[in-house]
Amino acid sequence: MPTFDDPVADADELREAVRGLAHATRTIDDPTAIYAVLGSISSALASLSQCLHQLGEFHNGPTRKQAWMNGDANAGRAASYRESWELQRAAEMIHQIAECVDRAHEIEATIAYDVRDYPSFAPVQRSTHQPGMSL
Repeated sequence: MPTFDDPVADADELREAVRGLAHATRTIDDPTAIYAVLGSISSALASLSQCLHQLGEFHNGPTRKQAWMNGDANAGRAASYRESWELQRAAEMIHQIAECVDRAHEIEATIAYDVRDYPSFAPVQRSTHQPGMSL
């Protein structure tokens, strides 16, 4: 369950949730679930992009002036700048990936699946014979 105030715990939970999703999508028994899965992935990618932007902004603020590497303030500020740059780039890349997933989600909404191709979804054949009645 997300804490909404502990980034380490929430990041650990994200890792486990994505690992679980990777495991769960190895086989798709219900193709109609793909639409909902893509919608959730799309939302998660938007939040992940926002998170990376926010982490990058952390290094653009006062923290950059306070960063040190082996006692060298200039090296610390340079490293902080490079980290911010990489996080901002990653956030933009994820934003582009999210747009691709959004388009796939829209396309998925137009696909229909034939239940005959998925026996577990075929209508159950019920007998019209009622107990106690003769045939």
